[in-house]
Amino acid sequence: MNTHRNKTPGATAPLGAALVLALAVSAAPGVAQPAADQASDVVVHAKDLPASALSEFRVGKEPGSPGGVLVITPNTGGELDPPPENDPHVTFKVQVQAGVPYRFWIHMKVGAPKGKSKANLVFAQLTDAIDAAGQETLKPRTGSYLNLRGPAKSGWAWVGHDAAKPNAPLPLVRFKTGGEVTVRLQAGMEGVAFDQVVLSPTRFLEKAPTEAVVAK
Repeated sequence: MNTHRNKTPGATAPLGAALVLALAVSAAPGVAQPAADQASDVVVHAKDLPASALSEFRVGKEPGSPGGVLVITPNTGGELDPPPENDPHVTFKVQVQAGVPYRFWIHMKVGAPKGKSKANLVFAQLTDAIDAAGQETLKPRTGSYLNLRGPAKSGWAWVGHDAAKPNAPLPLVRFKTGGEVTVRLQAGMEGVAFDQVVLSPTRFLEKAPTEAVVAK
């Protein structure tokens, strides 16, 4: 049951300039692959997100986070639904570079469990994403998404994606073409928070970052 539909978003304050990112990703099957060292990691900090990017998430202050800022959804102990339900989410646009697959990481702050919420789950969707067969997948507001599930213990952790639904596990994300795409991060449980997202075709392709703050 969606307990957040038609609620007024939490108060936010304008944050920084418009988000401008260069996203390195893979091309469709049959497109020549550029060398991996031509693509760089992409880092998105919560402090760079404009207020318009947040829906039922609010801005929080957190020592040690990039700029001291995270985004969080309040925890009332209620239950949230996966996409295509429209529960609390963060949406922003990025520029993608077709050519290489990449791994999606989120620096998550697992909240204290309350009621039905373990405060440790985010769903990720992206426009123009394709599966290994070149078919559209992970489109926002559909039932196809990546799970980013943090540990049960409260605190900070780098969390990578594990599966796409209703498809089989999707180890790496690919895009059909380059250009502007939309990233949509939806809370899977109340009380979950994050301060940065990394999309990596190289340095963090196989393992998570080890530093608490990844520089742009």
